[in-house]
Order: sequence, then C-alpha cells, then structure tokens
Amino acid sequence: MADRDDARVLEGAEAKFIPLDLKGVGADGTFEGYASLFGREDLGRDVVVRGAFAESLAQRGVRGVRMLFQHDPAQPIGVWDQIQEDAKGLYARGRLMADVAKAREVMSLMKAGALDGLSIGFKALKAKRDRKSGVRRLEKIDLWEISVVTFPMLPDARVSRIKSYPFASGVPTARIFERWLTRDAGLTRSEARALMRDGLKGFQSLREASLGGSEAARLAERMRDAAQRLAESTDSTQARQGKLT
Repeated sequence: MADRDDARVLEGAEAKFIPLDLKGVGADGTFEGYASLFGREDLGRDVVVRGAFAESLAQRGVRGVRMLFQHDPAQPIGVWDQIQEDAKGLYARGRLMADVAKAREVMSLMKAGALDGLSIGFKALKAKRDRKSGVRRLEKIDLWEISVVTFPMLPDARVSRIKSYPFASGVPTARIFERWLTRDAGLTRSEARALMRDGLKGFQSLREASLGGSEAARLAERMRDAAQRLAESTDSTQARQGKLT
C-alpha cells in the first residue's frame, strides 16, 4: 500500500486517508463524516468491501476505537460517539476535547481548512488481490483507530456534514428558522414556508408536484434530519441552562 510509511499506530498497522469537506466545526468540537467508503478504489489500489468492519466494531465497540492526530498514539485528541457501517461506508461522529491543547489546535486548523483528512488505522484480516487489475479487496478489517490527518488517500470521498448546533442559544424565531432552511438546508423560500406552515406532509406535497417520488423521498429524509438536529440543539440548550440553575 502506498501509505505504509504513515502507519505508525501499532506493529503491522496500515492506514487509509479520506479528505474532509470542512465547512466548520461545531462549537463543542463535534464533527462527523465517513472514514471509509465502500467499493471505491483508492490511490493505494485498495477497495473496502461492505461489511468489512462489522466484526471488529461488534468486538471493540465505539469506545474501543481511538481518535488520534496523525496516527500518533501519544496524541489522542477526542472521542468517537458513533461509528457504524451503512450503505455508503464507515460513518463516524466524534468530539474534539477542548481541555486537550492539541485538540484545540486541531479544531483551529480544521476551521481554517489546514487539516482536511480522516484516516483509519487498521489491520487487514482478510483480503484478496485481483491478479489482472492488481486491486486488493479488503473483506475483513480490524479497526484500531481513526485519525484526523493532513493528506487524503481517497480523493472523491467527502464528509456528509459537520455537526453543529445552529440554534444553541434557544428556539429560533420564524424568520431565523426560515433563513436557516433556505441557506443551510438548501430549500427554496416557498418550500421552507410550506414546511413551516404545513409540516413535512405539506413539504412533500409541494415537492411531489414537480419531482419524482424518489427525489421527494430523499428531500423528506433531509428534512427529518434537519428536524432531529433542531431537537438535539434544543435539548443541548436546555441541558446547559439546567446546569446553570
């Protein structure tokens, strides 16, 4: 593999890099994205097969996978709160620890765009190499850690979004919520108002009038996700307010 020189976690470890499309990091240091993408050939001529991480995740659990900086075991910078396989790849959501000096530096660099990669540190337990193409298919992986790194190994992989709390100061006004729906959630003004006025059903009806069912379903899923983030933001605000009283 082309990046073996960067595999410094443990003896026999390998590493793979994925670039982050960073728009920002949550005020609490939270971010999320994909640490590996299934079925994509990377620059090291490797392809990770769906299900490759399943056994390792079941055995280690999310807390058994470390968050490091540049694969350096002496530099843990946070914790992973969620790691799971889905149809796309290995999804990870974690938090940089503000009490750790290096984590604060990493957060600042990520916000500035100077750090834009994720990398998995792992050991290949089961792999097959195609003699004709030279591509290695990784079928079973023992995942040890996921690092924030500088250089990408899989150029076309992108983080789905950066976790943040847009309404951390409290429940938004109608105008602020409409602005968020159009600016950050990608809706038109008429779609945002339909959602606010009639809820998800009203939004779906508006979209289905001009889009196919699959596209409408995709947008509906995006709005359910937006609603969940709003609920998480409200819960986070209430929790902080409770600590202050």
